Amino acid sequence: MLLLKYNIQLMIQNELFRQCLTAIPAEQKAEFDLSFGIAERISEVLKSKNLTQKDFAHLLHKRDSEVSKWLTGRHNFTMQTIAKIETALGCKLISIVR
Repeated sequence: MLLLKYNIQLMIQNELFRQCLTAIPAEQKAEFDLSFGIAERISEVLKSKNLTQKDFAHLLHKRDSEVSKWLTGRHNFTMQTIAKIETALGCKLISIVR
C-alpha cells in the first residue's frame, strides 16, 4: 500500500493528472476514498491477525481472485459484504459516530 501511495503522490505532481483529478466529481472522489480506505483497513486487520489473502478468502467462501480485487480498492462494497467481512474477521471496518 505504501508503494501505491507513493505512486499517487508522483502522479499528483504531474500537471495533466492534476487537471484530470479536478474534473472528477466530489462524490466520485469520496467513493474512491471510501473504497481504498476499506481495502486498507482489511489489509491492516489481516496483517494483525496473521492471515493471508487465501486464508481470508477461505473464511468467506470466496475465490482468491475476488478477495484480491477487494484489496486493490477498486471494489464497490455492499453493506452486506462489509457485514460479512466484519463478522468473519471479528472486528469493525467502518465506525459510525453517533
